[in-house]
Amino acid sequence: MSANARVFTLTSDAGLVVRLTNYGGIIMSILAPDREGRLGNVVLGHDSVDDYRHNPTYLGAIIGRVANRIANARFTLDGSVYQLSANDRQHSLHGGSKGFDQVVWNAEGLPGGVRLTHRSPDGDQGYPGNLDVTVIYSVTLENELVVDYQATTDRATPVNLTQHSYFNLAGSGNILGHVLELAADAMTPVDDTLIPTGEIRPVAATAFDFRLPRPIAAEYDHNFVIRREEPGLVRAARLEDPGSGRTLEVYTTEPGIQVYTGKFLANPHTGVTLETQHFPDSPNQPGFPSTIVRRGEEWRSRTVYRFGS
Repeated sequence: MSANARVFTLTSDAGLVVRLTNYGGIIMSILAPDREGRLGNVVLGHDSVDDYRHNPTYLGAIIGRVANRIANARFTLDGSVYQLSANDRQHSLHGGSKGFDQVVWNAEGLPGGVRLTHRSPDGDQGYPGNLDVTVIYSVTLENELVVDYQATTDRATPVNLTQHSYFNLAGSGNILGHVLELAADAMTPVDDTLIPTGEIRPVAATAFDFRLPRPIAAEYDHNFVIRREEPGLVRAARLEDPGSGRTLEVYTTEPGIQVYTGKFLANPHTGVTLETQHFPDSPNQPGFPSTIVRRGEEWRSRTVYRFGS
């Protein structure tokens, strides 16, 4: 592990305590109060930064350049074909074999937060252009963890960053009894290698209908289309653990949210991700919102995790 890897602790006067490292931008722990005011860790993680040297399930990490899967590790942009690092069978997953989850970010402490910066060079994992990325983690008096993303490039390239924490509001056990609500009228179905078919399918009368709160109960690794009437920050999800009374609301500027119930964790279904993002395989799906950022443009995204009880 690089000597430049550091650990930061962010504390809200309302009780939230977030511990993170600039290695992979990883959130190591989040302490949040239950209905009795008792603090408990609500994300999966390790005590030591060294324990993240092998992190195949992306515990707590920043994901980039492109979250989720790109089919056949390939896309075409402006007439050129780009071959990416294939690390999920024939596909590229979460940025490739060495994505943003494995780099030591430059770090700067801020009042109530941490600013992380990283330059992904032209050709990194097969992606075009030098990409300069900033991620700011901050906490608020409303027991919120705010994640602000910003990126610029000198050449057109896809960008789709997310945060890959696994939430368990009980602090132990599995999350299948957690109650989930999604502001999503549709989802993007996938083939047997988890690549979207291109369809945007209504969730009504299916196992993907979380428009009203209900227990997770089953296995998911799917992107949901967030309901929105205009751009900006909207509530995408609400998660509740009935036992502890802890709740989590997720607000985002992104068009999608990936719900993954941790099938491939060492202890399956002990955490659920709520990855705010653009849709999987967007560079190859003309019917999906575009992830392409061009020279002279500034890409921005914000996600807010609000903890309550």
